[in-house]
Amino acid sequence: MKSILITGCSSGIGRAVAMGLKSRGYQVLATARREEDVRQLSELGFQSHMLDLRQPSSIATAVDWGMNVSNGRIYGLFNNGAYGQPGAVEDLTRDCLREQFETNLFGTHDLTTRLIPQMRQHNEGRIIQNSSLLGFVSLRFRGAYNASKHALEGLTDTMRLELKGTGIHVSILEPGPITSNFRKNALAALERNIDVDKSFFAAGYKATLARLTKEGPAAPGTLPAEACLAPLLHALESTNPKLRYRVTWPSNFFAVMKRILPGRTLDSLLSRVE
Repeated sequence: MKSILITGCSSGIGRAVAMGLKSRGYQVLATARREEDVRQLSELGFQSHMLDLRQPSSIATAVDWGMNVSNGRIYGLFNNGAYGQPGAVEDLTRDCLREQFETNLFGTHDLTTRLIPQMRQHNEGRIIQNSSLLGFVSLRFRGAYNASKHALEGLTDTMRLELKGTGIHVSILEPGPITSNFRKNALAALERNIDVDKSFFAAGYKATLARLTKEGPAAPGTLPAEACLAPLLHALESTNPKLRYRVTWPSNFFAVMKRILPGRTLDSLLSRVE
Protein backbone atom coordinates (compact mmCIF):
# COMPACT_ATOMS: atom_id res chain seq x y z
CA MET A 1 0.00 0.00 0.00
CA LYS A 2 1.75 3.13 -1.23
CA SER A 3 1.25 6.50 0.48
CA ILE A 4 0.40 9.71 -1.33
CA LEU A 5 0.09 13.13 0.27
CA ILE A 6 -2.45 15.44 -1.35
CA THR A 7 -2.99 19.14 -0.65
CA GLY A 8 -6.30 20.95 -1.05
CA CYS A 9 -8.61 17.99 -0.38
CA SER A 10 -11.57 20.01 0.91
CA SER A 11 -13.35 19.90 -2.47
CA GLY A 12 -12.94 19.71 -6.24
CA ILE A 13 -10.02 17.87 -7.76
CA GLY A 14 -8.32 17.18 -4.44
CA ARG A 15 -11.38 15.55 -2.90
CA ALA A 16 -12.27 13.57 -6.03
CA VAL A 17 -8.76 12.25 -6.54
CA ALA A 18 -8.39 11.40 -2.85
CA MET A 19 -11.59 9.35 -2.97
CA GLY A 20 -10.52 7.57 -6.14
CA LEU A 21 -7.05 6.70 -4.89
CA LYS A 22 -8.37 5.51 -1.54
CA SER A 23 -10.77 3.12 -3.27
CA ARG A 24 -7.82 1.69 -5.20
CA GLY A 25 -5.85 0.86 -2.07
CA TYR A 26 -3.58 3.85 -1.70
CA GLN A 27 -2.88 5.24 1.73
CA VAL A 28 -4.14 8.76 1.10
CA LEU A 29 -2.80 11.46 3.40
CA ALA A 30 -5.48 14.07 2.80
CA THR A 31 -4.69 17.62 3.88
CA ALA A 32 -6.74 20.79 3.95
CA ARG A 33 -6.32 24.34 5.21
CA ARG A 34 -9.34 24.53 7.51
CA GLU A 35 -9.96 22.44 10.59
CA GLU A 36 -13.59 21.74 9.69
CA ASP A 37 -12.50 20.25 6.35
CA VAL A 38 -9.95 18.07 8.11
CA ARG A 39 -12.72 16.77 10.38
CA GLN A 40 -14.92 15.97 7.39
CA LEU A 41 -12.09 14.12 5.67
CA SER A 42 -11.45 12.11 8.83
CA GLU A 43 -15.13 11.19 8.98
CA LEU A 44 -14.83 9.89 5.41
CA GLY A 45 -12.11 7.50 6.58
CA PHE A 46 -9.04 9.42 5.47
CA GLN A 47 -5.91 10.00 7.48
CA SER A 48 -6.12 13.76 7.46
CA HIS A 49 -4.21 16.74 8.79
CA MET A 50 -4.32 20.51 8.57
CA LEU A 51 -1.89 22.08 6.10
CA ASP A 52 -1.80 25.80 5.28
CA LEU A 53 0.58 26.38 2.38
CA ARG A 54 1.06 30.01 3.46
CA GLN A 55 2.64 28.95 6.76
CA PRO A 56 6.04 27.18 6.87
CA SER A 57 5.31 25.93 10.39
CA SER A 58 2.08 24.31 9.18
CA ILE A 59 3.93 22.63 6.32
CA ALA A 60 6.62 21.33 8.67
CA THR A 61 4.04 19.93 11.09
CA ALA A 62 2.10 18.25 8.28
CA VAL A 63 5.26 16.66 6.86
CA ASP A 64 6.22 15.29 10.29
CA TRP A 65 2.71 13.85 10.63
CA GLY A 66 2.80 12.37 7.14
CA MET A 67 6.16 10.72 7.67
CA ASN A 68 4.92 9.25 10.94
CA VAL A 69 1.68 7.72 9.60
CA SER A 70 3.41 6.41 6.45
CA ASN A 71 6.28 4.81 8.38
CA GLY A 72 8.73 7.23 6.81
CA ARG A 73 7.89 6.48 3.20
CA ILE A 74 5.66 8.86 1.24
CA TYR A 75 5.73 7.56 -2.32
CA GLY A 76 3.65 10.25 -4.03
CA LEU A 77 2.91 13.95 -3.66
CA PHE A 78 0.05 15.64 -5.47
CA ASN A 79 0.41 19.40 -5.09
CA ASN A 80 -3.18 20.36 -5.74
CA GLY A 81 -3.85 23.16 -3.25
CA ALA A 82 -4.21 26.57 -4.92
CA TYR A 83 -6.64 29.40 -5.59
CA GLY A 84 -7.17 32.07 -8.25
CA GLN A 85 -6.88 35.81 -7.59
CA PRO A 86 -8.79 37.71 -10.28
CA GLY A 87 -7.90 41.27 -11.21
CA ALA A 88 -6.23 43.40 -13.87
CA VAL A 89 -2.45 43.49 -13.42
CA GLU A 90 -2.39 47.19 -12.54
CA ASP A 91 -5.02 46.61 -9.83
CA LEU A 92 -2.94 43.98 -8.05
CA THR A 93 -1.08 45.25 -5.01
CA ARG A 94 2.27 43.85 -4.02
CA ASP A 95 0.69 42.16 -0.99
CA CYS A 96 -2.08 40.68 -3.14
CA LEU A 97 0.43 39.21 -5.59
CA ARG A 98 2.58 37.90 -2.76
CA GLU A 99 -0.41 36.17 -1.18
CA GLN A 100 -1.16 34.42 -4.48
CA PHE A 101 2.41 33.17 -4.74
CA GLU A 102 2.60 32.10 -1.09
CA THR A 103 -0.06 29.46 -1.74
CA ASN A 104 0.40 28.60 -5.41
CA LEU A 105 4.21 28.56 -5.54
CA PHE A 106 6.21 29.18 -2.37
CA GLY A 107 4.24 26.82 -0.14
CA THR A 108 4.15 24.16 -2.82
CA HIS A 109 7.91 24.46 -3.28
CA ASP A 110 8.49 24.29 0.49
CA LEU A 111 6.40 21.13 0.86
CA THR A 112 7.99 19.44 -2.15
CA THR A 113 11.59 20.06 -1.08
CA ARG A 114 10.84 18.64 2.37
CA LEU A 115 9.70 15.34 0.83
CA ILE A 116 12.31 14.88 -1.90
CA PRO A 117 15.12 13.62 0.41
CA GLN A 118 13.12 10.64 1.68
CA MET A 119 12.03 9.81 -1.89
CA ARG A 120 15.68 9.89 -2.96
CA GLN A 121 16.61 7.66 -0.05
CA HIS A 122 14.21 4.99 -1.37
CA ASN A 123 15.20 5.57 -5.02
CA GLU A 124 11.57 6.16 -6.04
CA GLY A 125 8.81 8.69 -5.85
CA ARG A 126 6.22 10.56 -7.86
CA ILE A 127 5.63 14.32 -7.73
CA ILE A 128 2.59 15.63 -9.61
CA GLN A 129 1.98 19.36 -9.80
CA ASN A 130 -1.54 20.57 -10.50
CA SER A 131 -0.96 23.47 -12.85
CA SER A 132 -3.52 24.84 -15.29
CA LEU A 133 -4.29 25.71 -18.86
CA LEU A 134 -3.16 29.12 -17.58
CA GLY A 135 0.26 27.65 -16.84
CA PHE A 136 1.14 27.90 -20.53
CA VAL A 137 -1.20 30.62 -21.90
CA SER A 138 -2.58 33.75 -20.25
CA LEU A 139 -6.05 35.28 -20.06
CA ARG A 140 -7.10 38.81 -19.14
CA PHE A 141 -7.91 39.71 -15.53
CA ARG A 142 -6.13 36.60 -14.26
CA GLY A 143 -2.59 37.98 -14.07
CA ALA A 144 -1.74 36.82 -10.55
CA TYR A 145 -2.94 33.29 -11.21
CA ASN A 146 -1.34 33.20 -14.68
CA ALA A 147 1.99 34.28 -13.20
CA SER A 148 1.88 31.79 -10.32
CA LYS A 149 1.13 28.84 -12.60
CA HIS A 150 3.70 29.87 -15.23
CA ALA A 151 6.24 30.08 -12.40
CA LEU A 152 5.20 26.68 -11.06
CA GLU A 153 5.71 25.10 -14.47
CA GLY A 154 9.16 26.67 -14.85
CA LEU A 155 10.23 25.52 -11.40
CA THR A 156 8.85 22.04 -12.04
CA ASP A 157 10.57 21.65 -15.41
CA THR A 158 13.86 22.56 -13.74
CA MET A 159 13.27 20.13 -10.87
CA ARG A 160 12.52 17.31 -13.30
CA LEU A 161 15.89 17.84 -15.00
CA GLU A 162 17.70 17.94 -11.65
CA LEU A 163 16.04 14.72 -10.43
CA LYS A 164 16.81 12.71 -13.56
CA GLY A 165 18.21 9.31 -12.64
CA THR A 166 17.04 9.39 -9.02
CA GLY A 167 13.93 7.26 -9.52
CA ILE A 168 11.76 10.27 -8.75
CA HIS A 169 9.41 11.14 -11.62
CA VAL A 170 7.91 14.62 -11.94
CA SER A 171 4.74 15.36 -13.92
CA ILE A 172 2.47 18.35 -14.47
CA LEU A 173 -1.32 18.19 -14.67
CA GLU A 174 -2.93 20.88 -16.84
CA PRO A 175 -6.66 20.25 -16.35
CA GLY A 176 -8.47 23.13 -18.03
CA PRO A 177 -12.06 23.85 -16.90
CA ILE A 178 -13.12 21.49 -14.10
CA THR A 179 -16.21 21.59 -11.88
CA SER A 180 -15.11 22.79 -8.42
CA ASN A 181 -15.35 25.63 -5.91
CA PHE A 182 -12.69 27.53 -7.81
CA ARG A 183 -15.05 30.28 -9.01
CA LYS A 184 -16.56 30.72 -5.56
CA ASN A 185 -13.15 31.15 -4.00
CA ALA A 186 -11.99 33.44 -6.81
CA LEU A 187 -15.02 35.68 -6.30
CA ALA A 188 -14.18 35.98 -2.61
CA ALA A 189 -10.59 36.91 -3.49
CA LEU A 190 -11.79 39.52 -5.98
CA GLU A 191 -14.11 41.12 -3.46
CA ARG A 192 -11.41 41.04 -0.78
CA ASN A 193 -8.54 42.57 -2.75
CA ILE A 194 -9.84 44.55 -5.74
CA ASP A 195 -11.81 47.82 -5.67
CA VAL A 196 -13.76 47.16 -8.85
CA ASP A 197 -15.66 50.46 -8.89
CA LYS A 198 -12.49 52.57 -8.77
CA SER A 199 -10.64 50.59 -11.40
CA PHE A 200 -9.95 51.80 -14.93
CA PHE A 201 -11.27 48.37 -15.92
CA ALA A 202 -14.57 48.69 -14.03
CA ALA A 203 -16.58 47.90 -17.15
CA GLY A 204 -14.39 44.91 -17.98
CA TYR A 205 -14.92 43.46 -14.54
CA LYS A 206 -18.61 43.03 -15.33
CA ALA A 207 -17.73 40.02 -17.49
CA THR A 208 -15.48 38.65 -14.76
CA LEU A 209 -18.23 38.96 -12.17
CA ALA A 210 -20.72 37.34 -14.54
CA ARG A 211 -18.32 34.43 -15.08
CA LEU A 212 -17.66 33.94 -11.39
CA THR A 213 -21.34 34.04 -10.42
CA LYS A 214 -22.62 32.03 -13.37
CA GLU A 215 -24.61 28.90 -12.62
CA GLY A 216 -23.55 25.68 -14.28
CA PRO A 217 -20.30 24.90 -16.13
CA ALA A 218 -17.67 27.63 -16.07
CA ALA A 219 -16.69 27.19 -19.72
CA PRO A 220 -17.21 24.94 -22.74
CA GLY A 221 -15.51 21.61 -22.24
CA THR A 222 -15.89 21.60 -18.47
CA LEU A 223 -15.50 18.14 -16.95
CA PRO A 224 -16.19 16.81 -13.44
CA ALA A 225 -13.27 16.68 -11.04
CA GLU A 226 -13.20 12.88 -11.32
CA ALA A 227 -11.79 13.29 -14.84
CA CYS A 228 -8.41 14.06 -13.26
CA LEU A 229 -8.15 10.64 -11.60
CA ALA A 230 -7.12 8.63 -14.68
CA PRO A 231 -4.18 10.86 -15.65
CA LEU A 232 -3.07 11.03 -12.03
CA LEU A 233 -3.09 7.24 -11.79
CA HIS A 234 -0.96 7.05 -14.92
CA ALA A 235 1.50 9.56 -13.44
CA LEU A 236 1.69 7.48 -10.26
CA GLU A 237 1.84 3.99 -11.75
CA SER A 238 3.36 4.11 -15.23
CA THR A 239 7.00 3.14 -15.65
CA ASN A 240 7.22 6.02 -18.12
CA PRO A 241 4.89 8.78 -16.90
CA LYS A 242 4.20 11.74 -19.14
CA LEU A 243 5.76 15.11 -18.49
CA ARG A 244 2.37 16.80 -18.92
CA TYR A 245 -1.22 15.59 -18.75
CA ARG A 246 -3.96 17.71 -20.32
CA VAL A 247 -7.42 16.70 -19.20
CA THR A 248 -10.02 18.74 -21.10
CA TRP A 249 -10.28 19.66 -24.76
CA PRO A 250 -9.71 23.40 -24.10
CA SER A 251 -6.36 22.53 -22.52
CA ASN A 252 -5.40 20.38 -25.51
CA PHE A 253 -6.73 22.96 -27.98
CA PHE A 254 -4.75 25.89 -26.61
CA ALA A 255 -1.60 23.77 -26.31
CA VAL A 256 -1.82 23.11 -30.05
CA MET A 257 -2.71 26.73 -30.85
CA LYS A 258 0.32 27.97 -28.91
CA ARG A 259 2.57 25.75 -31.04
CA ILE A 260 1.17 26.64 -34.45
CA LEU A 261 -0.11 30.23 -34.25
CA PRO A 262 1.96 33.42 -34.47
CA GLY A 263 2.05 35.27 -31.15
CA ARG A 264 -0.26 38.12 -32.17
CA THR A 265 -2.80 35.71 -33.65
CA LEU A 266 -2.82 33.73 -30.42
CA ASP A 267 -3.26 36.99 -28.48
CA SER A 268 -6.27 37.82 -30.62
CA LEU A 269 -7.80 34.42 -29.90
CA LEU A 270 -7.13 34.60 -26.16
CA SER A 271 -8.53 38.13 -25.92
CA ARG A 272 -11.96 36.82 -26.91
CA VAL A 273 -12.11 34.52 -23.89
CA GLU A 274 -13.95 36.07 -20.94
